Amino acid sequence: QVQLVESGGGWVQPGGSLRLSCAASGSFFSAYTMAWYRQAPEKQRELVASITKGGSPSYADSVKGRFTISRDNAKNTMYLQMNSLKPEDTAVYYCKPTASWARNSWGQGTQVTVSS
Repeated sequence: QVQLVESGGGWVQPGGSLRLSCAASGSFFSAYTMAWYRQAPEKQRELVASITKGGSPSYADSVKGRFTISRDNAKNTMYLQMNSLKPEDTAVYYCKPTASWARNSWGQGTQVTVSS
C-alpha cells in the first residue's frame, strides 16, 4: 500500500524559499520515478518536477532554474527546494510515483502560499 506524506509548506513572501518533503512508506520508493505536482485554485493539477530512481531530474519550464528536486532512497524521502518563489507558485503541492499503477495514490498535499 502506498502512503505519501507531504510537508514543509507555508506562507512566504515573493522571492523567498521553502523546502518541501515527501515521506513514502512501502517498498516501492527506490524503484520508481517520483514527482512533485501542484494544483492552484480553479486550475488543473500540473507536473512540477520529477526525478528518476537514479536521481536524474526534470522540471517544468515554469520552475526551471528556481526549484531543485532531490531524493534520498535510503530514507524513502523526496525533497523540493523552492527558491525565488512567485505568487503564481501558490498551490497545494503533492508527491507521487509517476507509474500508472499509482495514478490514484495522492496524499493530502501541503499548501504553499506566496504573497506579500
